[in-house]
This record gives sequence, C-alpha cells and structure tokens, in this order.
Amino acid sequence: MKKEKYNVTGMTCAACQANVTRCVQKLEGVEEVDVSLLANQMTVRYDETKLDRETILQSVQGIGYGASLTGADAKDRSGGFRSEWESRQSRAEEERRSMKVRLTASVILLIPLMYVAMGAMMGLPVPGILTGMENAMISALTQLILTIPILVLNRKFYKVGLKALVKRAPNMDSLVAIGSGASLVYGLFAMYRMAYGFGHQDMALVHEYAHALYFESSAMILTLVTVGKYLEARSKSKTSDALGKLVDLAPKNAVVLRDGKEMTIPAEQVAAGDTVVIRPGESIPVDGIVTEGYGYVDQAAITGESIPVEKQPGDTVISATINKNGTFRFQASKVGEDTTLSQIIRLVDEAGNSKAPIARMADKVSGIFVPVVIGIAVLTAVVWILAGQTFEFALSNAIAVLVISCPCALGLATPVAIMVGTGKAAEYGILVKSAESLENLHSIDTVILDKTGTITSGHPQVTDIELLDESMEVQEFLAQAAAVEAGSEHPLAQAVVEKAKRDGLDIPEVKNFEATAGRGVRAEVKGQSYIAGNLAFMKEEQTLGEGVDAKEVQNKMEKFASQGKTPLLFAREGRAAGIIAVADTVRDSSREAIRKFREMGLHVVMLTGDNKVTAEAIRQELDIEEAVSDVLPTEKEACVRSYQERGHKVAMVGDGINDAPALTRADIGIAIGAGTDIAIESADVVLMKDSLQDVVTAIELSKSVIRNIHMNLFWAFFYNILGIPVAAGALFPAFGLRLSPMIGSAAMSLSSVCVVTNALRLRLFGPSRSENERESKIQEAAGADMQAADVDMQNKNQDENEKGSMVMKKKLIVEGMMCAHCKMHVEKALAAVEGVKSAQVDLDKKQAEVELSADVADQVLMDAVKEAGYEPVSCTAE
Repeated sequence: MKKEKYNVTGMTCAACQANVTRCVQKLEGVEEVDVSLLANQMTVRYDETKLDRETILQSVQGIGYGASLTGADAKDRSGGFRSEWESRQSRAEEERRSMKVRLTASVILLIPLMYVAMGAMMGLPVPGILTGMENAMISALTQLILTIPILVLNRKFYKVGLKALVKRAPNMDSLVAIGSGASLVYGLFAMYRMAYGFGHQDMALVHEYAHALYFESSAMILTLVTVGKYLEARSKSKTSDALGKLVDLAPKNAVVLRDGKEMTIPAEQVAAGDTVVIRPGESIPVDGIVTEGYGYVDQAAITGESIPVEKQPGDTVISATINKNGTFRFQASKVGEDTTLSQIIRLVDEAGNSKAPIARMADKVSGIFVPVVIGIAVLTAVVWILAGQTFEFALSNAIAVLVISCPCALGLATPVAIMVGTGKAAEYGILVKSAESLENLHSIDTVILDKTGTITSGHPQVTDIELLDESMEVQEFLAQAAAVEAGSEHPLAQAVVEKAKRDGLDIPEVKNFEATAGRGVRAEVKGQSYIAGNLAFMKEEQTLGEGVDAKEVQNKMEKFASQGKTPLLFAREGRAAGIIAVADTVRDSSREAIRKFREMGLHVVMLTGDNKVTAEAIRQELDIEEAVSDVLPTEKEACVRSYQERGHKVAMVGDGINDAPALTRADIGIAIGAGTDIAIESADVVLMKDSLQDVVTAIELSKSVIRNIHMNLFWAFFYNILGIPVAAGALFPAFGLRLSPMIGSAAMSLSSVCVVTNALRLRLFGPSRSENERESKIQEAAGADMQAADVDMQNKNQDENEKGSMVMKKKLIVEGMMCAHCKMHVEKALAAVEGVKSAQVDLDKKQAEVELSADVADQVLMDAVKEAGYEPVSCTAE
C-alpha cells in the first residue's frame, strides 16, 4: 500500500469535501481517503498494483476541482515540514489577500448600487436623473452597470458552482451561483418588460417592474457570502497556530564539524553521523548523542519538563530543544523527517486533517444536502405560484432558500474542532495519531495500566535502610554496601550505588569481587570481607553471626517484601550488618492520575509481572480497584481482550515496547514516556512525558472536543432546520413575515463564522494538574504565614526563651535550580513547612539554608523540596 498527500483546489464547503471523497473512494485499489476542507488537502492510501497517481488526479479534476501532489511528495523532501508549511501558509495568505481585495472592491461598488436601488425608498437624496418613472430605464441600466463588475469580481462562484452542477456534484457555490444568477436573470427580464412598457405606453407595467429588478440582491448575495468567506478564512488560519508554532521551533541553521573546521549550514542539510557543535542559547537542530562536553538543555517545548536537563557524553539530545548553559558536541543520529520534532509535526498534521467517525456523518449529510436544497427551492417557487402569489414573490423565496442553506457550517463543525483539539494536545506533549483516536478517548470506561515504567518510574531506588550492627553508622554502612554492589550490573545493586552518590558519600575501593548468580555477591572493603544477597545465601555462608536472631531478620525482610520492596541483606566479617530495601518507586503523578481516573468513573486495572504479594501492596497503596499479577508480556494482550469481551471500552497505557500487542488490541493504546519511536505503530496516543497525569489531560481534552463538536453540529443542523422553512415563507401566511435573499445570505455567512469561533474556544482548554495544585497550596501556606508573621514570631521567640533553646540550622543540597524563579519556589516550599523559621537559597552553591524553631526531620524538608519539583540530594545539620 502506498500513501500520498495531494493539494485539492476549488473546495468551498462540506459538499465539495464529500464529492471529492466519494469520487476517489470509487476508484479500484483505494483503501482509505481523507479529504481536509481546512487544509485543502487529500491523503490517499492505495494499492499501487491496481491504481496509479495520474488516475487519482484525473478523477478529482474530472468533477471540477484542481489536484496536484503536495510539495513534500512531489519533489525532494530535504526541506522537510518547514518548506511544506511555508508553502501552505503562502497559499493561504495569498488566497486571503485576494479575497480581501475582492471583498473591498465589491463593497465599494455595492454602496452606490444600494444607494441607487433603495435610496429613494429610504428618503435619501437621489439625483433626479435616477428618480421618477421617466428615468426608470436609466436607473435600471445604472444598477446593471454597477452590478456587472461585482459579478466579474466574484465570478469564481459561477465558475466553480456551475461546473460542479454540470458534473452532477453540486456544492455551496452551486447554491450561491443559482441564487445570485436567478436574481440577475430576473433583473434582465424585468428590464425587457420595462422596455416593452415604455414602447407600448404601459406605465403601469414599467412601475411594476422598476421596483423588482433584484440586481442589488444578486450583488448583495455575492458580497455577503464573500464577507463570510473572508472572516471564515481568517478564523480557520488560527486553528493551525499550534502546528505553526511547532514548525517555528525547528532551527534553520546548524554548526557542524567537517574536515576539522566548523561551518554553518541549513539544518535540513545535516547528515546522520555529522558532529554538531552546540553553544549556550542555541537550539539543537537534529536528534543525536552527546560525544563531549556538557550542557543544561531546556526540553519544555518537546517533553514539557520545566527544569533544564543536564546532558553529558552518552546522553541523547532532541531536536528543537535549547541549550541553556555549557558547550557540547553531539553526533547526529536522526535527521530530516526522522527527527523527533518532524515526527511530532507529522502526527499533529495528520491527526488534524484526518476524519473522526462523527465527521463522516456530516459528510454523508452534506453529500445529499445540496441536491435536496435545490429541490426544496424549486418546490417553494412552484407552491407559491400555485397558491396564487406573483412570480417575483415565488422567485424571491426560492432564492432565499438557496442562499440560506449553505452547508458550510455543517462541514466546518467537526474538522475545525478536531484541528484545534489535536493542536492543543500537542502543546501539552500529547500526540494523537488520528481524529478517531481523539474521539474514542472520551468513551472509554476501563483504564489498564502497566506497572513498571508507567505507574512506577522503572528505575529501582533505595527506600529503607535498617542497621543490624549497632557499631555502624547509617552513612558508613551505605558507603560500604555501595562499594560491595559497585561491581554488579544488577539494577538493584545499581540503586544502592546511586543512593550513595546522591548522598555525596565516598565509595571505597573493593577487592576480590565475586558474584554468585541468583544468590548474591562477596567482596573485600578496607580489608574486611562483605557478603550481600538473600537470606538463604547468608545461611549457606553462615554469616548471620552470633546473637543475631535469624527469625527476626527473616520477619524484617518479609515485612519489606509485603510492602512491594526487595530487601538486600549485608553481612560484614561473618555478621549481619544491615538490610537495604529497594523498590521501583511510584511516580508522584501516578497517585494523582489514578485518583482522577476514579473520579471520572473509570475502572482502573494494574497489570504487572510481580508476584501477588507485591502487586497487592502497590494496589492498596494507590487505591487501585483491581491488580492482575504474574502477567507475562505475551499475556497482556489476552488480558485486554478479556475486558473487551465483557463489553468494556479499554484504554491500555504502557511503555510501547513489550506492551505493543496490548496497545494494539486496546480500543485506545497510549504509549507513555517520550515514545515516538517505539509507539508509532502500536499506540493511538503518544505521551512525550513519563506522567500518567497526561492521560487524564488527554481524556479531559477528548471530552471537551466532543462536547464542542456536538454543540457545533446541533447549531449547524438547527440553523438549517429553522432557516429553510422561514426562507421558504412558512411564516408568511400567519404573520406576514418573509426572509429576503440578502438577509438569508448574511445569516448563512454568520453561521459559518459562529461555528469556527465556537471551535476556537478549545484554545482556552486547560488541564487539571496536580503540580499546579501543590504549588497553589504551597503559595497559600506561605501567604498565611506572611499574614500571621508577627504573631508567629512572637510565639516562637517566647517559646525559645522559655525553653532556653537555640535556633537550629540545616543545609540542603538541591539539584535542578536554574533561575530566580526556581529559588523562589524552593524558598516558599521550605517556608511552608511547620517549624521552619526562615529559608534562604544560594543558586550558585545549589544549596538552601533553613532556620528551625522546632525539631524538623531531614526527610520532611527534603520531601517539601521534592514536592516543589526539585531534587534534594542531602540534608545536614549545621
């Protein structure tokens, strides 16, 4: 199967979109076709053995539309999305300017036309040569002369509309052309009747037709429709702002090393394997791997991370991120359309131009709508003539039906909301692959979560340290345990080493390291023998030591295991020294997300390969309704299928690698964690960050988009259901009310603008985020402290004087602070802790000093910093 994108010109409404879709779908070999009225583009997936490109182009051109391959498919793609986007924007801007000129000229000509036609009736001073029965023919000719330039300026309606009518694919332009043309033809007929009246001295006949020329109606219809089209074009241009912002993120130039010299080249010309040089303040042009140097890279635009990430040799860098500090070089690995940014742009563009199932209903209605409206207009004229009304009365009502029934609002109701919604999702690092995925998200009732790497961080961390040898200090024990484990590549061992490094401990050298698979390790540290492993290994080696209760040690280890943690037992010189518990820690965002899932009424299920005890511990900790344990990667797909067979609509959230079968099976597959590469084929939604909170955001956005679409469709249908009978004259017999063609054309234009404007409200969408809630609470607490500062300080000083105690100071080392904004956040977080008298942050030293009026545990202070979004390394008393 081959997939190609085409530009389609001449489409003006949903009926055009439906006509092009229907035409191409009939071709043998076409598997899928999506036509975008907003982008004036068509994407076709077809079998190359049954169909070729020329046949597709000829079929579209055969029904009256222009068709050509997009720039990206027609020629060299080295320009990437930037060149395609600039070309698209250039065409849109050129069309907008052309329409503005057309509209301005039409209005300038319409003003004197309306003055001549209706000035006398409104009591305005009109030149004598244009008034009175003797000058009726001069007035009529003047109106015709002023009308003809307006018709010429807006001839596109006739050219496209009548051609579509001849091809039996009528559209909105057909309605406008018929309505305006009928008014013009009737005006010419009226002039002939006036001429006949003058020639036969029948002044009554002249008087009858002099006030029913309809030239102004013909011109007014065209002008008002053009007003609506111009406003619609301006509004639609705003729907793709998010895509434009993404394209603008891509740097235009890159500095590369070639033949040992630095040279600046266009970013599109960077080749895989090139060495790229990045200095402070520069954007990274392509994806790659750092080879030398270091830097702090702001990845907020791509991943949403608020804190710059340190990059060292071996780390990956992403295109369109910004180096804030430091200088480094990296080797380009993904260039052109393979970069992360290009893939994001492609996903957003394809999703915005694809059709949701709800949009296909509107397309079907639009496809038959225009012929039905033409039939209603003819029937309206016939009924009023048979009812005894004049031909002019019947014609006026028929024209009003034609111009008020434009299906523009119906055609724009869904695609504009989808485009704004997918663009808004991209702003939050949520990449939706199709409009169908965005629509289906709102209807899920079950969320299945993979545990490792989704609910948890996927990186084991030390959670508890318990000494068994009272002669040792915690820091001493941790340093020596890290030394023993440093030689092991096991993830649990690495967690111990990372903990020691974060605490700033010096890890001693080891000798005679030896690992026993599945049991443990042994080594010498500072001349003393150490053994680390499970309880069975210790018993075999008889290293628990005298006076150590094996049963008590076993109970401690089982206690950790029941909490979902893995205990590591360490012995020194034949005696148990301590236990270090390691666990894959739950992400902070997971707790909040799971709580919100339940608030939404969703059934939450956790899948894990862990044993039942560990799974149950995590289930209870997070208040998850159901946990399925001992699940192999190959069994996850069957689990998803079982829920679907019970009638549930399932969203599966995983990391996109071993979860691929389950992601594909689910109604909505969501890959979490910067997973564009691993999830493109298997997932429907890709999250750029490792946060379940973004799943909540995606569901909330989906509900907002569908609600907006339903609102748009209701008003589009309601408008036509109400407008067509009124235009046909349904209210005339009872109330004497009629809708003139001019008012009908104005109302039609306004309806399209209203639908687009309503869809643009989605740009105001904002997700509920736990980070914001925590920050708000911190600020509220800090504000409350400020309001009661005098009272608090007096009470604290009084307590200190009475107790004769001294103010305690503690120092925290904090990573991740980059600016004054970071400093303020950390100071507020610490100041909100009960017992903290004051907090001062030194950015240069990356440390925070706190004065305490009461005893506050180190962990409480570190947790406050962590809640504020920063990484506490250590906390020591001064």
